[in-house]
Amino acid sequence: MNGSQRIEQAIRQSGEAGRTALVSYITAGYPAMASFRSDLAKVASVSDVVEVGVPFTDPMADGVTIQRASHAALEAGVTLQWILDEIGAMDPAPSAPVVLMSYLNPLLAMGFGKLAGQARAAGVAGFIVPDLPLDESGELDQKLAGEGLALVQLVSPVTTAARLAAAGRASRGFLYAVTVTGITGGDAGGGGNLSAYLHRVASSSQVPVCAGFGVRSADQVSEIGRHVPGVVVGSALVEALERGDDPAAFLTALRPDA
Repeated sequence: MNGSQRIEQAIRQSGEAGRTALVSYITAGYPAMASFRSDLAKVASVSDVVEVGVPFTDPMADGVTIQRASHAALEAGVTLQWILDEIGAMDPAPSAPVVLMSYLNPLLAMGFGKLAGQARAAGVAGFIVPDLPLDESGELDQKLAGEGLALVQLVSPVTTAARLAAAGRASRGFLYAVTVTGITGGDAGGGGNLSAYLHRVASSSQVPVCAGFGVRSADQVSEIGRHVPGVVVGSALVEALERGDDPAAFLTALRPDA
């Protein structure tokens, strides 16, 4: 089973078990490089998919929490190569599929062919690239697909019907439904507009839909989970790690169906 298939299967199996799939985000090497492997293992133990953020100097889709985490990780010396080496060295491997969330520049600097090969060898299942438009993703998509890896596309409440359909066809692993027209860490929104939007995304996608940006409570997980198979939790988990909280206990408390 390749990386794309592992992601999709993990999300679908969660639904078959009567649970909303939990996609959990951590910034690589934050709050400490020395604890990265153990943090990743703990988060993976209670998640269906784990997003590992590749720190970047200008994380334009991210709010204050992830900006702060990215800056600190870069200052500590975290690089894309270090992340791949650390994940590849984990024994046992993380118990949930790992997706790297990276802006485009670090991937370009490594080279798409080298990136895809090293990612597959490290056990990474796919990538999310928030500043790579669907129309310009062909070269990276081809290299990742050649190694069986996912390229997860993103859509938002202002995505047109035609573009939503194209993203739903192109995305592998899952389709990421951003719940707000803003940055991470804020309010995930709610009510009828959110319900209608998520229904529109789900009906346009050939892979499971996971929704996120601003998810901080079990009530939000429950609400979003009524409309799509998965929920993404990011800034709230990064803040829990900053506080020294047990990430597994924090994530378990977010699952109303645990």
